[in-house]
Amino acid sequence: MVGRPRDDGARQTILRRAADIASQDGLEGLSIGRLATELGMSKSGLFGYFGSKEELQLATIRTATTIFVDEVVKPALAVEPGLDRLRRLLDNWLHYSEQRTFAGGCFFFSVNAEFDARPGRIRDTLTAAGQDWRDLLTRTVEEARGLGELPADTDADQLAFELLAFLQTANAASLLFDDADAYRRARIAVDHRLGAASRSGR
Repeated sequence: MVGRPRDDGARQTILRRAADIASQDGLEGLSIGRLATELGMSKSGLFGYFGSKEELQLATIRTATTIFVDEVVKPALAVEPGLDRLRRLLDNWLHYSEQRTFAGGCFFFSVNAEFDARPGRIRDTLTAAGQDWRDLLTRTVEEARGLGELPADTDADQLAFELLAFLQTANAASLLFDDADAYRRARIAVDHRLGAASRSGR
């Protein structure tokens, strides 16, 4: 096995650039050679950090997950449970995509399509990250329901599914159609859906 250099700062620089590339060109667009050229490193030096393309891809997913959690999840967890936290999570996600935290928009939206029908470690890692995000939204809806901010018969899974669709559509429309209005429309859709959900049953 190739020895792993201990320069964590350099490793994170490599992975941050890898995440930006993958958000635009997919995980299959990553290569040791391309990263080495862009970062002014030797192939052998960069290879020593990962040992294989798959390990580079897995490390890139983990880095993207950490960035996502820092940008979207952690600030929302500082908000009291309930609808305010749910709104903060959704708005943070829209900001993360709109401000191009990753060059190609949402990292996970970009790479999931590559591996959604390809069993293996990459798909398993992406699935786990995506499921964690869906589960968090669902739990947050459940908390709002438990606090009486949503009706007792609110289907948390369904509401989370619909809200996710608004986010993903904004990201896709912004990228594919260069639609500068997509995020504003998504925010309106979120407000309308949560407003309707909170009023139902009253």
